[in-house]
Amino acid sequence: MAEVGFPGQHTTTTTVTSSTTVQTNIRFDPAYVQTAPGVLKVIQVMCSLLGFISVQAASYQYRGYGSFYSWISMIAFWFTGILLGLYLFHLVEKFYKIPWLKMELGFCGLWALFYLLASSLVVSVYNNAGYSAAAFFGFAAMFAYAIDAFLKIRAVQAGGLAQGTRVVSKQTTSAVTVTTPPREGY
Repeated sequence: MAEVGFPGQHTTTTTVTSSTTVQTNIRFDPAYVQTAPGVLKVIQVMCSLLGFISVQAASYQYRGYGSFYSWISMIAFWFTGILLGLYLFHLVEKFYKIPWLKMELGFCGLWALFYLLASSLVVSVYNNAGYSAAAFFGFAAMFAYAIDAFLKIRAVQAGGLAQGTRVVSKQTTSAVTVTTPPREGY
């Protein structure tokens, strides 16, 4: 005999729908540099270039740590600069099936660590203004890459796209069927 107050049958149905909206035409969008990721990319490109120039203007620029810093800053400059161009012309949105956020997350995290190491090495050079300036720009780039990596982690966890929109809606329906036991006679 079923207990009173407990339903005989309970069914829950959850439906998750996702729609991705992208525009696959190539267009120039200068408003991208006013967004947080756009500002971070501009800061990263500028700090990488200015840090490279500072190391090259310093004396002893061909020592190991100066060469390492130059290598780090130029890879960052070109990779981030090309990526900025891809975002400005919405090429990232055109190829939305490529996992852009995950690639950027890996690069930003790795380059934040590389800039920490390279800037720490060049700041250890005593009494060299070029290396001190390079260390300043390197630490600024490190913070920009770390913030960008943090934003990319949050976007990847949320299932977002690099450009375009993805709308995920969740609908839950419940159906309860109660079976009443037959009444006993008086």
